Amino acid sequence: MSRRAFFGTRFAAGFGKSWLFGGYLFLYLPMISLVIYSFNKSPLPTNWGGFTLEWYEKLVHDSEILSGLWLSFKIAFLSACFSVVLGTLAAFALVKYKRFFGRTLFSGMVNAPLVMPEVIQGLSLLLMLVAIQKAIGFPERGLMTILLGHLMMGLSYASVVIAARLQDLNPQLEEAAMDLGAKPWQVFYLVTLPMISQSLVSAWLLTFSLSLDDVVVSAFLSGPGATTMPLVIFSRARLGLNPSVNAVATVIIVVVAVCVTVASILVARAERRRAAEISAAQRES
Repeated sequence: MSRRAFFGTRFAAGFGKSWLFGGYLFLYLPMISLVIYSFNKSPLPTNWGGFTLEWYEKLVHDSEILSGLWLSFKIAFLSACFSVVLGTLAAFALVKYKRFFGRTLFSGMVNAPLVMPEVIQGLSLLLMLVAIQKAIGFPERGLMTILLGHLMMGLSYASVVIAARLQDLNPQLEEAAMDLGAKPWQVFYLVTLPMISQSLVSAWLLTFSLSLDDVVVSAFLSGPGATTMPLVIFSRARLGLNPSVNAVATVIIVVVAVCVTVASILVARAERRRAAEISAAQRES
């Protein structure tokens, strides 16, 4: 290798690492500064007044933020669970069944929330739910209506993530299970589901995050006594934020980071165990 090619390769490698480091810095530096300033004694975000836990103590007694945070976690958890279940069914139908009546319409309806502005989604859901409430008296605007709005968005994202994994599966594994006498539901539960477990976890985490920080759809569908944490922060931003908001954001970052770490460890262990079982089966055969 010539000296010019050697230095060119070194430069390309260094430039790539620098670009990657700069990208991560751009993404995570604001979060790091937010965590640091949640311990700032000064109420002004531009001045450092020393280390303190005062804002966490005030957060414990801030019933508005705590109730909004609890409601956000509850809606995000339910939305993520339902989105994964319905998204799995939708993805399975689109990937495994290439032809059925209304497939094009069904695919378009599943993917529509991905490209439709959230303002349009929230407004259309609001009008529909108001009409339904006038007709049958249900549902009242609150947790149920926000959950329906988040479910509509989450289903689309979950179906895309899971469908991408289903398309990469080897169909011969499912065919072999059916040749051995397994029924279709047994093939899905014993063969397909374990192989797409990583995409299920990824879809759950993605839809959970989308639901947790949603503002637009929640603003349209929320009602009295049902205000999510992002709406509380958004309303307080008009009057000036205090470091208590930094404290609650830090709590959310820690919770999400712990969930992602635990999920990654569990998925990695399951993948290693599955790889070991496959290797053992191949050696025995």
